[in-house]
Amino acid sequence: MKVFRVTGEINKPNLKTPFAKEVIVDKPEHAVEKIYAEIGSKHRVKRFHIKIFNVEEVPVEMIENPILKKIVTGE
Repeated sequence: MKVFRVTGEINKPNLKTPFAKEVIVDKPEHAVEKIYAEIGSKHRVKRFHIKIFNVEEVPVEMIENPILKKIVTGE
C-alpha cells in the first residue's frame, strides 16, 4: 500500500475551502475516489462541488499524518 496526498478545494456557493488529505491506497485513482467518499460523507458535499488539483505519492519520511506514518512504518 502507498500513501497519496490529495489537494483540492470544496466549492460551495458562498464558501471555498482548500484541503490536503493523505490516504493509504494502491493507485492514485483509488485515492481520488476515497477523497470523494470521505469529504462527501463528512461535509455533506456533492462530487461536483469538490475540485481536486493534485494527487501525489508521498515518501515515508514526508508523511504528515502520525497515524498513517505509524501504520506504514510499523513502529
